[in-house]
Amino acid sequence: MEFFSLLISTVLLRPYVFVFLGMSLFSAIRLLGWTRTQWMFSLTWAVAFLCEFSSTRNGFPFGEYYYTGSTLGEELYISNIPFMDSLSFTFLLYASYCLALTCVLSMRQGGAGSTWDINVRDRTSWPVIVLTALFMMFIDIVIDPVALRGDRWFLGLIYGYAHPGVYFGVPLENFLGWATVGGLSIGLYSVVDRYRLSDSSFPQEAIRGTLLWGVGLYYLVLAFNLVMTFWIGEILLGMVGCLIYLPVSFLITLRILGWAPVPALKDV
Repeated sequence: MEFFSLLISTVLLRPYVFVFLGMSLFSAIRLLGWTRTQWMFSLTWAVAFLCEFSSTRNGFPFGEYYYTGSTLGEELYISNIPFMDSLSFTFLLYASYCLALTCVLSMRQGGAGSTWDINVRDRTSWPVIVLTALFMMFIDIVIDPVALRGDRWFLGLIYGYAHPGVYFGVPLENFLGWATVGGLSIGLYSVVDRYRLSDSSFPQEAIRGTLLWGVGLYYLVLAFNLVMTFWIGEILLGMVGCLIYLPVSFLITLRILGWAPVPALKDV
């Protein structure tokens, strides 16, 4: 009963996390199907939790950091890790994956509108894996500094770094850690998708709007964190985040409009 009570308390304390999670599940089930969604989200949560468990003890891969425990009794923890923290990696991974697919898949006009060719060779290719990891790292460049200032908004001061870093207090190895989690998660999922789930049902093409749900989620999370950044008065940090995303957003817009060339993909 205590577990379920803490779970309900976690949802009430972090409703925005579960809104993002719900949106990602709705989109992922439509795009990937239920089985692939289960695999992607389960693998990502497991990788994220193990990496956080490791980093809070030996500094790998995010650098040396700690959770303050300020919300113990208010939200669910697994060991010393807030449940919602590892859970957040799941929808960020899915949104980053959709962004990567948008960059590399070919689009064509179908009878019911624009579609994306999404065969197993392309969706598990190295460009998709690498871009997914990079987009995970990019969004943390915005998320982590404002989360570190959580005592100035409703997140709360839930963690800190043993040795504050050069990027607005965040160590650079933290961003490499996010790329590591993204790469491991999508890499493991791609292996499962290609070799274990290759015979199960999967749409060979995705309606443009279905894939763009994930892209929209990515930018919704980004916008939420930028709004919080400006709201607490961190103008320079907010401007840096906006500038970082200008070239990324320009490229994504070109791909969505079909104005950017499609890279030639090689089998993995």
